[in-house]
This record gives sequence, structure tokens and C-alpha cells, in this order.
Amino acid sequence: MKNITRRQFLGSTAVVVAISPSLILTSRSVVAAEAPRLDPIDAQAKALAYVHQSPTADNVCANCQLYTGAADAEWGPCAIFPGKQVAAAGWCSAWVKQAG
Repeated sequence: MKNITRRQFLGSTAVVVAISPSLILTSRSVVAAEAPRLDPIDAQAKALAYVHQSPTADNVCANCQLYTGAADAEWGPCAIFPGKQVAAAGWCSAWVKQAG
């Protein structure tokens, strides 16, 4: 077994601490990109009357306070449907207009 000096241990720990934030951010973006699209026949989607295409042009997921996707993305995450992506042009009964 190799003996590790205090200096080596502290140096290794500093490297791990320094790169941790970038690893976390990278893993979050990968998870968001790989999240499946919400199926309108999903039980929660049905309960909230989710549709991929909003019947009202002004009330869409992209301008909902709960939508966290990029403004120009066709699909993105929503706080109501964790682990799934919703259509930016979609709508559900939990829709809340974005502030501002």
C-alpha cells in the first residue's frame, strides 16, 4: 500500500473540489437533454389536461412560470412534470403567466 503525504492528499482534494461544480452542471444538462417527452396519455398529463399544442396562442408552456426550458427550444423541462420534457407550444391547466 502506498503512503500518501498530507500535501498529496490536500492537492487531490483541492482538484476534486475545483472540478465538482463543472461536473454537476454538465450532468444536469445531459439529464435534461435526455429526458423523455411527456406523453399526453400519461396519468398526470391527463389529470392536468396537458396537450402538445395549446388551443390559445397566448397561453403556452414557453410563457408559463413553471417552464424552465430555453426560450427558443421546442421542448423543455417543467416543474409540474419532473423528469419529462413538455412542448414549448403545449399547455396544461397548471399554466401560470410568467411575471414580467
